[in-house]
Amino acid sequence: MTLYRLLTCLCLFTLGATASVRAQEDVQALSVQAMQDQAQDYLLQQAQMYPGIATITLDASRLHAMPACTQNQFFLPSGQRLRSRMSIGVRCLSPQSWSTSIGATLSIQGHYYVPNRRINPGETIHQDDLLEREGDLLALANGVVINPEQIIGYVASQRIPLGSAIRASALRDPQSIMRGQTVRTVARGAGFVATGEGQALQSGAPGTQIQIKASSGQVISATVLDASTVQVVL
Repeated sequence: MTLYRLLTCLCLFTLGATASVRAQEDVQALSVQAMQDQAQDYLLQQAQMYPGIATITLDASRLHAMPACTQNQFFLPSGQRLRSRMSIGVRCLSPQSWSTSIGATLSIQGHYYVPNRRINPGETIHQDDLLEREGDLLALANGVVINPEQIIGYVASQRIPLGSAIRASALRDPQSIMRGQTVRTVARGAGFVATGEGQALQSGAPGTQIQIKASSGQVISATVLDASTVQVVL
């Protein structure tokens, strides 16, 4: 090989190596931005369970210190719900495994409902008992009911003050059975239906299993069908 060809090959190799390094740097920068965009899409998807408009600010500074990633997963820590300030996990699967977190600040502007009077235990809540309010839904206490369909027609199980956000724990399904209540029992089998009476030893909403004391004195399990009937589990 002549000296000219040798120098030419050496220059091409050097240029190729430099271009490769620059390409890798470009991939790294794009990967960080891409992961930040993916993180925002992930949170927006999670926020769809709320009837409002989500605003998200991310702090993805930790990603700049991590190796390039071509395949990843996002996740919330076990049992965590969306909060005003939180972190989401990001796990890289390829080309090498690593994990870190991204800080996030969220707000979801939407509507919720409060009573326009004091509601006492045992009262059924009607549409004209409610006032509509607007605010950050994530700033409400955990367990607050946002959907009016899960409030209207329900019965207050405890006192609900005027103007306060309504918690699910303060409501019961109108078709639920209360502890101590006399209920009709239905037992179904192959070719027969037997009915009787019993006393509820537990409270329960439709579809849940509760303990019933039958007229014979036997304690049995039954599934709540409506406000007065249970089906015995055979």
